[in-house]
This record gives sequence, structure tokens and C-alpha cells, in this order.
Amino acid sequence: MAAAMELRCWGGDWGLPSVHTESLIVLAYAKFSGAKVTASPIDWTWKTLTATVPELVCGDSAVKEPSQILNFLRKQRFNADYELTARQGADTMAYIALIEEKLRPALLHTFWVDAENYSNLTRPWFASRSPFPLNFLVPSCHANIALSRILLTKGESPLHRITEVEGKIYSDAKECLNLLSYRLGTANYFFGNSPTSLDAFVFGFVAPLHKASLPSSPLQSHLRQLDNLTCFCDNILAVYFSSSHPGPPPPVLETMDANLQKLTQLVNKESNLIEKVLLLSLFSSLHGFMVAFDRWMIIFAAALSTNPTDQTPNPFWPMRRALRLPDP
Repeated sequence: MAAAMELRCWGGDWGLPSVHTESLIVLAYAKFSGAKVTASPIDWTWKTLTATVPELVCGDSAVKEPSQILNFLRKQRFNADYELTARQGADTMAYIALIEEKLRPALLHTFWVDAENYSNLTRPWFASRSPFPLNFLVPSCHANIALSRILLTKGESPLHRITEVEGKIYSDAKECLNLLSYRLGTANYFFGNSPTSLDAFVFGFVAPLHKASLPSSPLQSHLRQLDNLTCFCDNILAVYFSSSHPGPPPPVLETMDANLQKLTQLVNKESNLIEKVLLLSLFSSLHGFMVAFDRWMIIFAAALSTNPTDQTPNPFWPMRRALRLPDP
């Protein structure tokens, strides 16, 4: 029997199962792949300030970081990407990298650096979920980490201060949202009729921006102009996180059948390759035997040959004597 899986993450609000981007990614992927994961909201009493969320606990294993957790779920046969082609898999990696590079800095600035949003929304929310005295430390700690990350990734020369990089990060984020909107088009999901890991990442990044009541956010205003992305988030919430709509059954059996089919094809290819190698080895050995046989026949014919006028000792006479042949 498989061990129960528990996901330690920040709790939900604003109509979302979690307000934390990384936690949302894992929760969405678990729903898409059919993994039975129990979400346990943290209050920062279970670890120190250095703790990392989300954290998936399964038996004696504890996995952190969304990418590592998704790989762990795939190893447990919960794979939402099993139908993707090689090209679609490469596109998934490219879009996730684009989101991390272009969209994440703007989200960090919107929630943690923008003074109005931080004072009126972000800090009160996280402080209310943390016990004393951590309610004074947790929000400021996250804000400092966000600011450092933005300056580290975007504060290239001659842009060294946060006020100098704001325009750049928001311009990149709007471009990223436009590209995602164009790629999604009128479809419900990015690839086919079933959500994949790319849908989980987009949902994790876009849904908080869509649902949070931000006092000031030009990026949120831009997102609301992209109707297909906002409908994308609403559709996932309605289908997979609504109590009245528990979501479609996960294609676990289809996943196993697809993996078995791929394994069978691989075994057949390997079998054909082994047969070709064996045939090649057989022909090579046969060719070597024929060459050696021809050489021995030439030597044997020379040993049997006689020349009455030639008085030179025949080097094959010992062989003739061994064969009991009369001397010429």
C-alpha cells in the first residue's frame, strides 16, 4: 500500500487553495495527475525561519522545491505529461524558463516590494498566519529575500536600485503574459484536452495575481485585459478545486497503459538491434573461417606439389612425411 502524501504549504485565501505560488503549482499538478495529496497549512511553529515550503512528506521521504516534488510524483506513476510529444516537452521547459525569468520578478515586486501592496495586503496576511513573535519576522524576511532576488537577477549595470529596474521587470512581465495568452488561444489548456505541468506552473503564477485584491498593480490591470488567461484560472478552480465539481477522474490507468506501450516499443527496438548484432557477428565469424580455410588449402596444395627439376629442399617435406606421402 502506498504511503500517504502530505504537502506542507501556506494556506489558502482569495478563493485559492493557497496564496503561495510554489504551493499552488504542486497542488494543481497533484490534482491534474490524480495524486492523493493532503494539504497541511503551516503556521511556522513546526520549523525555523529557514524552512522551505512547499514540502512533500511521504513516509520517510521529504521533498522540497516544486520541480523536485513533481519529479517525485512522476516516479510514483502520477504523470500529467505522459501524452506530450518530445516537441511539446521541450516547449514546456522553454515556457517554464520564460515564466521564471520574466514573470517571477514582477510578482515578487508586486506582492513584497511595492509599499502599498505590502502594507495593506501581503504583510497583514502573512503576519496573521504566523504566531508571535514570528509575525514580526516572517513578512520582513520574505520581503528582504524578494528584494535581493530581484536585484540579483535584474539589477545589472547600470541599473542597481529597485526604482531603476521597476520599469524593466514590469515590461518583461507584460510581454510574458502576452506570449502565454497568445499560446493558450481559445483552448482550455496549453496542450490538448488535459492539463499538464505547464498548466500547473502558469496557474501557480497567474492565479494569485488574478485573485488578490491588490490596492495598486499595473500588472494586474494588464492581466485583466487578457480574458483567456483569467478564464483559464477560473476554469481550473471550478473543475479541480471546487467542492461541487471534484474534477474529472485522473487517467492513471491510461498512464500505465501508455507507459507499458512505450516500454514494449522500446523492448522491440532493442530486440531487433540485438538480432542485427548477432547476425553481423555470425557473418563476420563465417567470413574469418572461410579466409582461414582458403589459406590452409593453399598451403596444403603447395605441400602436395612436386617439381622433378627443382633440387631445392621442399619446406613442406616435414608435412609430407607427417602425412606419409612419398618423396618426389
